[in-house]
Amino acid sequence: MVGKLRESPVVEKIWCAPGNGGIAAEAECVSIEAGNLDALTQFAEELRPDLTVVGPELPLVHGVGDAFRARRLAIVGPSQIGAQLEGSKIFSKEFLQRHKIPTAQTYGVFDSAADAGRALAEAPWPAVIKADGLCAGKGVLVAETPEQALDFVERAMEKGELGPGGKRVLIEEALAGEELSFLLLTDGEHYAPLAPTRDHKRAFDGNQGPNTGGMGAYSSDELLPPGLRRAIESRIVEPTLRGLVEDGIRYSGFLYIGLMLTAEGPKVLEFNCRLGDPEAQAILARADFDLAAVLSDVAAKRLNPDSLRWKPGASVCIVLASGGYPGHYEVGKRIEGLTGVEAFTGVKVLHAGTRVSGGSLVTSGGRVLGVTAMAADLPAALSRAYSAVEHIHFEGMFYRKDIGAQSGRAHSAGD
Repeated sequence: MVGKLRESPVVEKIWCAPGNGGIAAEAECVSIEAGNLDALTQFAEELRPDLTVVGPELPLVHGVGDAFRARRLAIVGPSQIGAQLEGSKIFSKEFLQRHKIPTAQTYGVFDSAADAGRALAEAPWPAVIKADGLCAGKGVLVAETPEQALDFVERAMEKGELGPGGKRVLIEEALAGEELSFLLLTDGEHYAPLAPTRDHKRAFDGNQGPNTGGMGAYSSDELLPPGLRRAIESRIVEPTLRGLVEDGIRYSGFLYIGLMLTAEGPKVLEFNCRLGDPEAQAILARADFDLAAVLSDVAAKRLNPDSLRWKPGASVCIVLASGGYPGHYEVGKRIEGLTGVEAFTGVKVLHAGTRVSGGSLVTSGGRVLGVTAMAADLPAALSRAYSAVEHIHFEGMFYRKDIGAQSGRAHSAGD
């Protein structure tokens, strides 16, 4: 995001809170944590920036959009209640049901592990268990067996391993099909779809292992044939935006719709209220417009959907993660080989969990780097990205080797 904003001729300077070791080369990093609403608001009031773009979900759920707009500070991001589409799985499910938007059948919402356990005893398998609140990408389990489900419920609701977000759980049917990420920009009145993407949530090759915040993504127009695009927009996107208006919810900014392309048609898995990682890397690699200008228009409620144009071809992002992620992992591991990647055509390494320590770049999170490549087609983009990955190393580093392996036209009812 920062790199794309810097390309705009209208951008003079960027501040980033809190930033990381890579962003520090392109923006002034400010040591304010993303969840510290008071400090963020005070800093913005002193600085009076022309535009604020919110990256992570936590400040949105805390109400940064409302706080900034109340002070006449231009910002891209929904209201606090709008951000509950991501901040609460239960709120989101009730919204979908209220507005008759296709989604998975619900088996129940539970405040106690005992009640959830009784419901699971009657549920068909597989089943999906979702922690209600924010859990850094770890709050959803597709359980194949009662044992897996009960273990997740115990860890979330009794042991508190997912924090406050795990106090309530939602149990629903497991949908079958291909996943697709449909992202859009809206100013509350108009909307513009972004380039189609597909994320890879599971930690390991072959879609094995626990869910993560995303281990890689790719973008190609072949993901979204015209018939499928029309079905998604008419059955899901437009009813969602109408529903927000009907509920009196002010929504401005990015909206991520996670879809399952089932035999009955596309159905909503989840909403995110931001340009999610790693889809953002793949999408922005294909953006052929002035991002800062478009986002300024979104904040001012004058979005022109025709101003968004996309480069032909395909893009891919490979996430390099710390050993143990999404569970316990160690930080402070020295990152080597980045200088050798600079010579690769069409490749850019984007930082997530990094920081500078003692003059060296070291790891500081679970998902550390996103190696992003653009090319004329997906096989060429994958080749470039994986060739670059081979030059990078840090202790415990792992990544999926099958990003984009199941590429091709997505199909569902309505296509």
